[in-house]
Amino acid sequence: MAKPETDRAMLDSGTPGMTKGLTHYGDPGFSLFLRKAFIKGAGFTDSALARPVIGITNTGSAYNPCHGNAPQLIEAVKRGVMLAGGLPMDFPTISIHESFSQPNSMFLRNLMSMDTEELLRAQPMDAVVLIGGCDKTVPAQLMGAASAGLPAVQLITGSMLTGSHRGERVGACTDCRRYWGRFRAQEIDQHELAEVNTQLVASVGTCSVMGTASTMACIAEALGMTVPGGASPPAVTADRMRIAEQSGALAVGMARQGLTIDKVLTEKAFENAMRVLLAIGGSSNGIVHLTAIAGRMGFQMDLQALDRMGRETPVLLDLKPSGQHYMEDFHHAGGMATLLRELKPLLHLDAMTVTGRTLGQEIEAAGPGFKQQVVRPMSQPIYPQGGIAVLRGNLAPGGAIIKQSAANPVLMEHEGRAVVFENLQDLAERIDSPDLDVNADDILVLKHIGPKGAAMPEAGYLPIPKKLALAGCKDMVRISDGRMSGTAFGTIVLHITPESAIGGPLAYVQNGDRIRLSVARRELSLLVSQAELDQRQASQPATPPSAQRGYLKLFLQSVTQADQGADFDFLMPPMTAVIPRNP
Repeated sequence: MAKPETDRAMLDSGTPGMTKGLTHYGDPGFSLFLRKAFIKGAGFTDSALARPVIGITNTGSAYNPCHGNAPQLIEAVKRGVMLAGGLPMDFPTISIHESFSQPNSMFLRNLMSMDTEELLRAQPMDAVVLIGGCDKTVPAQLMGAASAGLPAVQLITGSMLTGSHRGERVGACTDCRRYWGRFRAQEIDQHELAEVNTQLVASVGTCSVMGTASTMACIAEALGMTVPGGASPPAVTADRMRIAEQSGALAVGMARQGLTIDKVLTEKAFENAMRVLLAIGGSSNGIVHLTAIAGRMGFQMDLQALDRMGRETPVLLDLKPSGQHYMEDFHHAGGMATLLRELKPLLHLDAMTVTGRTLGQEIEAAGPGFKQQVVRPMSQPIYPQGGIAVLRGNLAPGGAIIKQSAANPVLMEHEGRAVVFENLQDLAERIDSPDLDVNADDILVLKHIGPKGAAMPEAGYLPIPKKLALAGCKDMVRISDGRMSGTAFGTIVLHITPESAIGGPLAYVQNGDRIRLSVARRELSLLVSQAELDQRQASQPATPPSAQRGYLKLFLQSVTQADQGADFDFLMPPMTAVIPRNP
């Protein structure tokens, strides 16, 4: 059969859209002819197929209530794409929810990034709208899009609404942890626990506090990757639907302008995102994710420089767990525009955004602001330094972090006796034992929950031992090589590097060892001689975990340490710059 001249002309002219990434049959003209034959089976006309093609990632799933509004968002994005003259094409990818992922969602983040990257490469599209919300989906999508190199817009699903329990406003998941702690301490009974369980998540959407999902929403906007104002509208609002429509229209414009992701995700953009992470009292997970996204662009994060930056960047956002408000309050207070306006002296205002305008221009376009109570002025912060501090010492030669804005000031300068749990099973079996040798001045140590040890679960928020909880203890120093939820609070040291599973010093901590934490001096030290540590290491050399098959084998072979973003080493290009450059 003769090939239509229109197909040949389209192919020869370099027209984007349906001509991109043709399947290899050995005859490009036939490849396009066959592709158009099949897509026309869905009812498309030649006129429709000649438009810029905008991909829309469909991350809706019955297992992901944080993405429960995905169908409505997709329809709104499609409307925006068509109004701007493009052709919308939604397609499914992996969807990850923190509470519905075994062993944990971090295990699947890199897989989702690979899924996203490969589908962006494999399917014909001129730009893409990435729909993400729950914790690991946004970083996974930004990692994949960064590697694929297309014009891309991040669309956040939005936060849930807050509920009410016996006259008290509640929301996931800081209040989840608070009420569970009260239940463990026998301050509330099973009946009240069941009551509050129905109120903590009042609608679809992501956690209503400054957890990892909200943190990544704010970081995405700070990076210039969202429609201005795209971080804060709750999931079930008309504002969120309008943001979705605008995202679709914006993607068409980016496709026509050739505004690829590398022109947005620059060194200056990452420095702006680091400032925002510090100023919002953001999730400690934000460091790992931001490091991974930067790594896909060839940038290496300097944690020590981040810490120095934190000393001049106070926490301004009064949201739980560092403050008292919720995401919908932040939205009513003007959202990110209000925060960015306050941070202007510390930002790179010439950083490009997906709108084709600079961050400074977008701040000016947002107007002068108004009186509100959620974002504090620089002169009256809720915490004088950035929310996260970076620690070092012989227990963490590669670094560790603490969310100081959500910690107990009394415990941030502390020396105590180590009470050691070798792994998650050991913790589960002994933490509530009445025979556990522990007191409130001790330091709880959990090993083997780093990237290779257990795929870095959010188990760093060790529960207060039951006998101490019953006695009224609310916080104690806890350290591990794992993560904790951004919704959590307490004096908790995380991301100890190198991790115990590969023979980091944490592996050789024993019950009764003395540990010193000094946030003021940025110190985490094991008060044991180097000779003793060397002897322990020689007697028990580490054997990194391995697997026989499947994704777990790939994960254990390839995952990097926390200070490199826990990404797969083979997905990271050569590093070309260190950020921040001038902290």
